[in-house]
Amino acid sequence: MAAVVATQRPDLLSLARRELGADPFEGLGEGGGSVQPAIYCASLACWERAGRPRGAMIAGHSLGELAALVAAGALDDREGLRLAVARGRLMEEEAAASPGGMIAVLGESDATPAIARRFALTVANDNAPGQVVLSGPAAGLEGARRELRAAGLKVIRLRVAGAFHSPAMARAAVRFRAVLVTVSFRRPAVPVFSSTMSAPFAEPRADLAAALTGPVRWRQTVTRMYAAGAREFVEVGPGDILTGLVGRTLADAAAHSLAVPEVLHA
Repeated sequence: MAAVVATQRPDLLSLARRELGADPFEGLGEGGGSVQPAIYCASLACWERAGRPRGAMIAGHSLGELAALVAAGALDDREGLRLAVARGRLMEEEAAASPGGMIAVLGESDATPAIARRFALTVANDNAPGQVVLSGPAAGLEGARRELRAAGLKVIRLRVAGAFHSPAMARAAVRFRAVLVTVSFRRPAVPVFSSTMSAPFAEPRADLAAALTGPVRWRQTVTRMYAAGAREFVEVGPGDILTGLVGRTLADAAAHSLAVPEVLHA
């Protein structure tokens, strides 16, 4: 990712270094507040490398909403970076104050919602059929992990330090809203779907702030885009994870990544 950003968007990389006081790609595997600006810069750099494609509608997964708004002309790219830096910093600070984590649950079972409730966990991501992410306190995650595995599900602990996309981020959301009011948004050239609302952004400031405590409804978002006419989904960021999620969600839509160009059909 660092090489693509250095080649395609050196201006964003320089700005990120100034905002953070360090290179966002140094020590990236250790997590922290540099992860979000690094991913934001990489997303826009990959979009630039692809020739700035723009479809009939756009969506971003979680942090990817900022890059999606930029791609649609609704948000200035430098302002988007400022938001990514603030978002990462605020979420990291809240995670340090209220430690928690997230687990990915692979496989479908009617027991998952009840187990999540019993251990005070929140569904943070509904990514695709058979893939949800639960968020909450560390003790609850460990208890839920044991019961979910006993129910025949595969459970993976994510390498994050906070209970993101859950009520634990409430104070971070309030502080992020204060940053958002200083940013200007324009009418997008094409509809930009919020992955929290599963609908086009109506009030970007309110919707982006709500995303810190609300779940990512990616399965519902791509389903709504399909209902609005989308039949081909093109992933322009640095990877192909979303391509696979679309393929698992929609039976007769094509999905492919510009980073991994093989076309996938469900």
